[in-house]
Amino acid sequence: THTKPMLSLDSAFTEEDVKRFDERIRRELGEEKVEYVVEPKLDGLSVELVYENGVFVRGSTRGDGVNGEDVTENLKTVRSVPLRLRENKGVPRMLAVRGEVIMHINDFEKLNKQLIERGEEPLANPRNAAAGSLRRLDPRETAERPLDIFFYEILSIEGVSVDTQWQALNLLKGWGLKINHLARKCSNVDETIKYHEEMAEKRDSLSYEIDGVVIKVDRLSYQERLGIKARSPRWAIAYKFPPREEETEVVDIVVQVGRTGALTPVALLKPVDVTGVTVSRATLHNQDFIDQMDVRIGDKVRVARAGDVIPEVVKVLKDKRTGREKKFHIPSRCPVCGSEVVREGAFYRCTGGLTCIAQLKRSIAHFASKGAMDIEGLGRKNVDLLIDSGLIKKVSDLYTLKKEDLLSLPRFAEKSAENLLEGIEKSKSQSLARFIYALGIPNVGEHMARVLAEHFKSLDNLMNADREELMGIHEVGPETAESIVSFFRGKTNREEIERMKRLGVKATTEVVKREKKGVLDGKVFVFTGALKSFSRDEAKRLVEELGGRAASSVSRNVDFVVVGENPGSKYDKAKKLGLKIIDEEEFKKMIGKGG
Repeated sequence: THTKPMLSLDSAFTEEDVKRFDERIRRELGEEKVEYVVEPKLDGLSVELVYENGVFVRGSTRGDGVNGEDVTENLKTVRSVPLRLRENKGVPRMLAVRGEVIMHINDFEKLNKQLIERGEEPLANPRNAAAGSLRRLDPRETAERPLDIFFYEILSIEGVSVDTQWQALNLLKGWGLKINHLARKCSNVDETIKYHEEMAEKRDSLSYEIDGVVIKVDRLSYQERLGIKARSPRWAIAYKFPPREEETEVVDIVVQVGRTGALTPVALLKPVDVTGVTVSRATLHNQDFIDQMDVRIGDKVRVARAGDVIPEVVKVLKDKRTGREKKFHIPSRCPVCGSEVVREGAFYRCTGGLTCIAQLKRSIAHFASKGAMDIEGLGRKNVDLLIDSGLIKKVSDLYTLKKEDLLSLPRFAEKSAENLLEGIEKSKSQSLARFIYALGIPNVGEHMARVLAEHFKSLDNLMNADREELMGIHEVGPETAESIVSFFRGKTNREEIERMKRLGVKATTEVVKREKKGVLDGKVFVFTGALKSFSRDEAKRLVEELGGRAASSVSRNVDFVVVGENPGSKYDKAKKLGLKIIDEEEFKKMIGKGG
C-alpha cells in the first residue's frame, strides 16, 4: 500500500484548456497570481520509493494508485537509484518519493537489436521496455536492462519541512535523487504555455520519450487547499503534445455494419508504429469524409491517434500517387447480408434489419448491455458464439435457450451456463424504460426511453402512439417521433415484442416519484468537464428528480451549462451562444446542496 495515493493527471490539449485550468486555480484560491513548476512529462513507469533514515527500504509500482506491486529488489539494481541518501542539510526520518522509470531511446534500440539476434520478439516501445524490465521476476534480469529514473514528487516526508514544489525538487537533488534538469519555475500561466512550446521543439532531440509537460501549482499549501478528485489532483495538469503522425499505405477499405445498420468505412493500413502502438486500421467516418479527403485504396497517408487513442487518417499524400490508386464508394448492397443500402443524411444504412447478421449481433449485445436488460454473462464474444452456432437467430430466441444448448458450445461449462440462464431469467422483470432502450429504436437513448416510459406507462400504449401524440411530449422532436412510429410499424419488430411477452418478459412500469413542481421544473441542463461532488450520471439524475432535464448537447434550448474541471467543446459552444454558464458550487446551491 502506498504511503499516499499515487494519482493520475487530467489532460489538457490546447492553450485554452491550460488557461481555463489557471482561471479555476486563481478563482478558487482567490489569488491574482499563482506560480507553477513545469517539467517534461516522461513516458515511463511510475514508482514510489521509501527511505527511512536515509536508507532505501522499499519500492512499488503505481498499480491502482492505492496498492502497487513490490519491486524493491529490482529497483536496487537501477544505477540511478541511491541505496542511501546523500547527507545534505539533514536527511529526513522518512521520505516517500515518486519517480518515473524510463529507458533511453538508444538503449531501447540496442536492447531490441540483441533480442532480435537471439531470435526473441522485439519490444514495442521504450515505455513497455521499461515497465517489463522493472517487473522481471528475477532482479538479476532487471540488472541487465539499461534503466534510468527521474524523481519529481515528495509523497510524504518526516523530519524536514517543505513549502513548495520547487524546494522539493532541489531537496531531492541535494539528497542524490536524480531530477530532470529541464524543470522550471514559472511566474504565470503564459510562461507555462511558452515552456510547452519549447519542449515540443526540443522533444525529438531528447534521449528519452516525452508526451507533454506537467504543470503543478508551486506552493504546497495551495495544493492542500485545492485538494484532489477521485483519481487526480486538482492542482496539476498534463499539457499533452499533439498526436504524432506517421506515414503508411491504405491497403484496402472495408465497411463495418453497426447495430442500426449504419455503414462505416474503415481503412486497412500497412501496419505502422504510432506512439508505441501498432496501427493497422483507421476509421474513415463516412462517404463524405472519403470524398473530401479524396482517400483512395493504395494511397500513401499520414495517420495519427486522436488524443493518442483512436487512429485516424489526417492527410493524403497525393504527390506520392502512382496512378494505380483506386477510388472507393460505399456499396449499394450490404457487404454482410446483401440487402439494399440507402443514404440517410451523411450516412448509408443497410435495410436488412435483424436479418443482417452484423446488425443482429450488435443488437443482441445492445439488448443485453448494462443500461438495457443487463444480462450478466452475455458479452460480445458469447453473443457471437450463440449466433454463429445457430442457437439464436433473433433477440427473442434468448428466452428459449436451455442448459443443454449452452453446454454444447465450447465456451460453456455447467456453472457459466447456469449463470447466463439466471441472467436471462432476471431480465424478464426489467423496467419498461430499460426494455424500450433495449429495443434499439433509432434516436431513443436511455433518457428518452425513461421519458417515454413515464408518459405512456405501458408498452402497448407506446406501440400504438401516432406521430402527433409523440410530438406532444415536450422532449420528442419530429425525427425521434418518426423513428418510433416507423419502428413499431415494422411487422418483424411487433412480432418479436409479442413473442418476448409470451416467453415471460414483463417490462414493468416504474414511475419516477417526485413532486409535480420540482425546483428545476422545465429547466434544461448540460454538463461539461469533471465534477468534484458527483459523477456525471449522479448530477443528471438529480436534475431529473427535481423536474429538470439533462441534455447531452448544447443548443439554444439549454438553460444552464454547468462547467466542471477541464471542460470540453460544449463550454466553447455555450459561450458562443451566450448561454448561462455556472460552476459546480452554483449548481449545488440551485439543488439545495450548497454550503
